Amino acid sequence: MEFIIITGLSGAGKSHALRALEDIGYYCVDNIPPLLLSTFWDLCEKSSDSRMKRVAVVVDIRGGEVFDNLFDQLHKFNAEGRKYKILFLDAKSDVLLIRYKETRRKHPLAESFDGATTEDAVKLEKELMKPFKARADYIIDTSYMALKQLKERVTTMFSTDPGAGFLITCLSFGFKYGIPLEADLLFDVRCLPNPYYVKELKELTGLDESVREYVMKFPETQEYLEKLLSLLDYSVPLYKGEGKSELVVAIGCTGGKHRSVTLARLLNSHFIEIGYKSNLYHRDIWKA
Repeated sequence: MEFIIITGLSGAGKSHALRALEDIGYYCVDNIPPLLLSTFWDLCEKSSDSRMKRVAVVVDIRGGEVFDNLFDQLHKFNAEGRKYKILFLDAKSDVLLIRYKETRRKHPLAESFDGATTEDAVKLEKELMKPFKARADYIIDTSYMALKQLKERVTTMFSTDPGAGFLITCLSFGFKYGIPLEADLLFDVRCLPNPYYVKELKELTGLDESVREYVMKFPETQEYLEKLLSLLDYSVPLYKGEGKSELVVAIGCTGGKHRSVTLARLLNSHFIEIGYKSNLYHRDIWKA
């Protein structure tokens, strides 16, 4: 049985992630009290309904004081050998504040203490959620994601059995849009020749063969890739050996359209060729 616990920051997109899982066949429950997790897990395990063998639940700060019981439930799951994965939805504080302003919704912790502002509530929740983020098997930073991108990312991650093995995500991004919070390893390729300054290539992306050929024709790019692959071939098995479920390798250039996309594609192909389960995500490729 697959049992995914979705948690994270309010406003980071947990409900949207849950709907994405529902669309690919998961039985989904939103805002379940932590004390009911064991009972619900047993119900799904014993059920003869095949639809309840792939399950996703959201547990978050909306539960108030009962949310504190989540750690106890996780310890119980571990002690009893119940298998589960944690997906943590994260976002930058300033982005969360904008989202709350746009939706005019009240943060669940807004009344935690007298005079609390939304900014205070976001800061408090980030602090309270640190231990759960540290235990997460998968982390998605939604700060610069459109809802369509979030759905695609979740669908790619969980369209097959998340317990089937170690997953590598090769993520391209632009530094001008911010560093991805979920990155385990981050490499800056702004030192490589930039197709942006070539008139014929400026409006293209690393998905175009002409851009790939331009980036890779330079000796420094070829040597950079060779040394990067050598480092990753050595270090990735170490991450896998320590029990990580997903390793996010982020490749960044200025705008996230040319060099980072090219290198991320090459890394993804390399990982697949040597037998890893790897997927590719271009965070900023279509941004202006």
